[in-house]
Amino acid sequence: LSSPWRALLQRALDANAHLKHSTFFQLATVGAAGRPANRTVVFRGFQEQCDKIQINTDARSNKIGEIREWPLGEICWYFTDSWEQFRISGIIDVIDGSSLDPAKLQQREKAWFASSVKSRSQYLGQSPGVPVANDDHIKDVHIDPSAGPVDAYCLLTLDPEKVDYVNLKSNQRLMFTRT
Repeated sequence: LSSPWRALLQRALDANAHLKHSTFFQLATVGAAGRPANRTVVFRGFQEQCDKIQINTDARSNKIGEIREWPLGEICWYFTDSWEQFRISGIIDVIDGSSLDPAKLQQREKAWFASSVKSRSQYLGQSPGVPVANDDHIKDVHIDPSAGPVDAYCLLTLDPEKVDYVNLKSNQRLMFTRT
């Protein structure tokens, strides 16, 4: 069974589905030296049979080490057409190829194959944060569509503990906490 807030989120996703950016949200974590770190990521769905939010990322990015050191995070997700905002905080789990849990490795593989081939090919390119002179290297990247996840691919799952919801049109405010 899903949580009550999830129906609100699904309604917002459906109402804003015509906007490509409706699947983008900000993920804030604790960065180096305890400083805030924020980045835009893409919603990749919910983990099966629960409310955990899935995010694909590059295992070579700085955020992986930061999240492993301090696994708390908060999503801020604003839907421009329906004027709704969700702030979802919880614990983030990093699932890369080194996981010893077969169920987590299976989740990672399933999320990998749920992504487009174009999306998967980005994990064969330069490490995040490395300056790139031009896009020529992208043209030469080819990935076997039937091949499993590459080492650079990482699945993050955020397990919501608290959800704040605001509808700015109706001035409705709700808060959900997991008990």
